Amino acid sequence: MIYLDHNASTPVLPEVLEAMLPWLGPAAANPSSAHPSGRAARRAIEAARAQVAELLGASADEIVFSSGGTESSNLAIFGVAPPWSPDGRDGVVTSAVEHPATARPCDRLAERGYRVTRLPVDARCVVDLEAARVAIDGDTRLVTVMHANNETGALQPIAELARLARAAGALVHTDAAQSVGKVPVRVAELDVDLLTVAGHKLYAPKGVGALFVRRGVTLTPHTLGAGHERGVRPGTENTAFIVGLGAACEIASRSLDDEAARQAALRDLLLTRLRGAVAGVTVHGALAPRLPSTLYVSFTGANGAALLGRCVDVAASTGSACHEGSERPSPVLTAMGIAHDEALGAVRLSLGRGTTEEDIVRAAEALATAYREVSARSS
Repeated sequence: MIYLDHNASTPVLPEVLEAMLPWLGPAAANPSSAHPSGRAARRAIEAARAQVAELLGASADEIVFSSGGTESSNLAIFGVAPPWSPDGRDGVVTSAVEHPATARPCDRLAERGYRVTRLPVDARCVVDLEAARVAIDGDTRLVTVMHANNETGALQPIAELARLARAAGALVHTDAAQSVGKVPVRVAELDVDLLTVAGHKLYAPKGVGALFVRRGVTLTPHTLGAGHERGVRPGTENTAFIVGLGAACEIASRSLDDEAARQAALRDLLLTRLRGAVAGVTVHGALAPRLPSTLYVSFTGANGAALLGRCVDVAASTGSACHEGSERPSPVLTAMGIAHDEALGAVRLSLGRGTTEEDIVRAAEALATAYREVSARSS
C-alpha cells in the first residue's frame, strides 16, 4: 500500500515513539504530584512545551496542551466568544472553506446570536480580502480563518487578515493543523492571537494537540475542573503524548525547509506522471501558494470514490477525510465554483516524510490504470 493520505493523518515517527515509551510504563506518574516521579513528568511536559513553542516562534508559557486540533479550535473560539457578548462586539468573521472544527463552533455562535460572516474564496481557494475589508468592522470580536486548507493545501493570507482585524480591535485565530511542521508557521509573522496545532498531522500520535494563546489574551474555559494548563484546559495531562508532540515539533524544526522542498518535487513529479498517462487532469488550487505535500486533482469523466475503489494499491481520500461517506461534492470545491461533475471526480493525494520517488511512480501508474478501468466501465 502506498500511503498518500498524510493530510488525514500521519504515522508516528520512530523517534517520536521512542521518546514516548518511558512515559507509558513505570514513569507514568501524575505530573501534578509532588513526589520525584511526578516532578519528572512535569519536567518532561515543560520540555515539550518549549519544543512546541520553538517551532512556532512563541514563548513556552503561551502553549496550552489539548487532546487535538478540534479541541484547540473549540477552546479558542468559545474561549473568546462566550454565550453572550459582554461588550456588544457580536461579529465573527470566518471563511466558507473551514474545517468542521471551526465551522461548527461558528454555527453554534450564530445560534447564540452572534453575527457570523463567511468570507467567499476565489477559484484558487483563497479568501477574498476585499470581502474581508467590508466584513471586519468595529463590532467584530473574532476573525478565525484556517492557515492551510485541508483539501487544496492553499495557504490563506492570515497576516493580511490580521492587519484588518487589528485595525478593528478584533482577535485573530487560525487553524494551522495542516501547516505546522510542513511550512514555516511563526506566530509573530502571522500576527495571530490564537493558533491551533494537531499532533497527528505532524507525526505525533492522535489524541494530542496544542493551542497558542498570546500573552494577554484571556480565555473562558468551556470545561471545568482543576487548574491544569493555565486553568483553561482542566484534566491530568497526557505526559506520553505531550512528549511525543514535543519530539515531533523538534524534528520538524530541524528539517523543515529541506523536507518541504523534497515533498514539493515529488508532488510535481506525481502530477507530471499523471498528466503523461491520463488526459484531462485538473489541479485544484494550483495557482495559490500551497502546501508542498498536497495535490488535489480531478480526473475528467471519473468519479473520485469509484477511482480510489479500483485503486487498491493507493491510500488516498476524495476531498476531505472528515467528509467521507457522501457522494455530494466537496463543500470546498463548491465554494471555489467547481462544477458538480468535476468536483465528484476530485482525489486528494497528500505526501509525507516517508514518501519516496518509487512510491510516486507506482502511485501514478496505479491511479492511471484505475482511471482507465473506471472510464471503460462508464462508457
